[in-house]
Amino acid sequence: MIKKLLFPIFLVLCIHAFAQTNIEGTPYTHFQIKLKNDTINFVIADTNLTVAKPLLLFCQGSLPIPLFIDFGKKDIWPVPLNNFNLDELNKNYHVAVISMPETPLIVEKYKLNSGFSYVTDTTDQYSYSTEFLKANHLENYVNRANKVLKFLKKQKWIESGKIVVAGHSQGAPIAKQIALENKTVTELGLFGVNPFGRLDQMIRTARLNAHLGKITWEEADSTMNGYYDEYKYTNEPDSLNQNPHLKTLKSFSKPYYDDLLKLNIPIYIAYGTEDRGADLCDLMPLFFIAQGKNNLTLKRYIHLDHNYFEVDKQGIPNYEMGHWEEVMLEFINWAK
Repeated sequence: MIKKLLFPIFLVLCIHAFAQTNIEGTPYTHFQIKLKNDTINFVIADTNLTVAKPLLLFCQGSLPIPLFIDFGKKDIWPVPLNNFNLDELNKNYHVAVISMPETPLIVEKYKLNSGFSYVTDTTDQYSYSTEFLKANHLENYVNRANKVLKFLKKQKWIESGKIVVAGHSQGAPIAKQIALENKTVTELGLFGVNPFGRLDQMIRTARLNAHLGKITWEEADSTMNGYYDEYKYTNEPDSLNQNPHLKTLKSFSKPYYDDLLKLNIPIYIAYGTEDRGADLCDLMPLFFIAQGKNNLTLKRYIHLDHNYFEVDKQGIPNYEMGHWEEVMLEFINWAK
């Protein structure tokens, strides 16, 4: 349940309306920016906004997972920041996270699929709404984040001299682009990231499966050629006009290691060694060394997967042995 509080409404440019509420039963403050064609929900992981602190904006991964799940009887469970030690993070930062586009802030459990994504039909695990599929592209996420940062930097309880942006998985290229466009960002953290883009992982997976004998080389060849054709189709203007959801594949498949080289702020990359998508992070120091740049820190977490769970010899994650808390605290200590 959301408990509404009185809050002044400001009109800026195209009538931007800002509203603030507390989320009852949780240590979160909810903000809402209403635009002409969008409503941006985001939260601060604290209810005490009287103390000025730097900002840590965390960009979550893909899929329309709500910020909170309602299990009924006032049992509200936060999702994106649930694995973090917020007590420790809040000692030094106001921690913010933005809701996924076209996704309600709080969703009842029965409206979600097995992966906690908001869908139109729970009997179809992939029945994401048309509105979400159209909005699920890099440019939209960055545009929304920049509007949130613009708002937060004006608040007295935000120390604008230090703004840290971090992102995990799909959130990593979003965080990168925010730092590239927004010169007020002072540190950048990338977690479970593939600086060579989304399709790169699919192509390398097909090659690896052929090497391991899981598929034939003929099958791998056909699969990789299929990805080339798909990406070529995605990059045709008429295709995007007919299928706006293809913006997702196009925007997140572009390699961006060269963008990272344009940044002069400190950059922190962390990944689990069992995360196939992050394999090529090992090459990033070579690019920075070749450019004479020393603003990159690379941290490997041995035997951990994409979400920093321990895995066994068969590569199966142990969900009782997660290390997200440790990973984030080490990043925060680095950012200091």
